[in-house]
Amino acid sequence: MRCLSGPGSAKPLRADARRNRARLLEAAEQVFAEKGIGASTEEIARQAGVGIGTVFRHFPTKEALLKAVFLGRLARLGEEAAALAESQEPGPAFFAFFTHAVDQSSAKSVLVDALEAAGVNVEAAVSEVAGQLDAVIGGLLANAQRVGAVRADIGAEELKALLVGASRAVEQAGVDPGTRARTLAVLLDGLRPPAASRPPA
Repeated sequence: MRCLSGPGSAKPLRADARRNRARLLEAAEQVFAEKGIGASTEEIARQAGVGIGTVFRHFPTKEALLKAVFLGRLARLGEEAAALAESQEPGPAFFAFFTHAVDQSSAKSVLVDALEAAGVNVEAAVSEVAGQLDAVIGGLLANAQRVGAVRADIGAEELKALLVGASRAVEQAGVDPGTRARTLAVLLDGLRPPAASRPPA
């Protein structure tokens, strides 16, 4: 399976530096999830078990750390989509990815808002990883359409718009799991072909 890589990785890091960077990103995700993006870099350094100097060697600003966390999320989402694309059941694989992407959207939106508030051009910053992710998602969609699990009149652009819309709809549904699940179920039904055109089970 092809891994999705982020931009700006021309110079390879030493093994110990790679381990420190990985620990920092893991700690940052955990701290931001628990305390919000207002959490300090000192808290992240403590969680990772490194000194604050190590944080700044890898990420000179907090915005750089937020960007790396965001790119890491996109890369993992792409890897998950690539794994699902190899499934022998393209329909369930597509809907599993769609549901997972919607579930991840709230955390992603918080990071995007923080980066944009700091003056980061998010679209440019993630263009390489986002392009790779779009290609993998397109494969998932094509596989599902080939077996008649997803309506044929949806393309990549419509799918991206529907992912954004579904994420906002589920967020608007509030915190009740039942309401969120029913809202998403209605949206997923709209992706399926009309009953008369579906292949027999």
